[in-house]
Amino acid sequence: MQKDTPIRVMLAKVGLDGHDRGVKVVARALRDAGMDVIYTGLHRTAEEVAMAAVQEDVDVLGISLLSGAHMTIFPKILRTIEDQDSKGIIILGGGVMPDEDVAELKEMGVQEILLQDTPPQEIVSTIRELVAARGPR
Repeated sequence: MQKDTPIRVMLAKVGLDGHDRGVKVVARALRDAGMDVIYTGLHRTAEEVAMAAVQEDVDVLGISLLSGAHMTIFPKILRTIEDQDSKGIIILGGGVMPDEDVAELKEMGVQEILLQDTPPQEIVSTIRELVAARGPR
């Protein structure tokens, strides 16, 4: 990634969860920090979101979940992205997830889980650090 190229982030709500205030706050914080942000809207499928991330050539795919379906949704997203040979996409989770599931999600390949009480500036800095550590795609 070139220095002057903004980080491209896709944010998504997957499944039946209709609460999107938090993801909209995150989208605004990322935009204010100079990132390109795509928000897919509510009620998307895991496969739909993963394919959109590949097509949009994003650096980061952030999935916001409050529904408790994270242990089902993330494997589908990771599998779809891997099937498309797009392993350079950084996958993040956010919202409400039990602490005991965080380690398992990271073992699956989710790079970071940013829970509902994570300040927006910490989300911005985490994304910048992960993209810098990944390097160019």
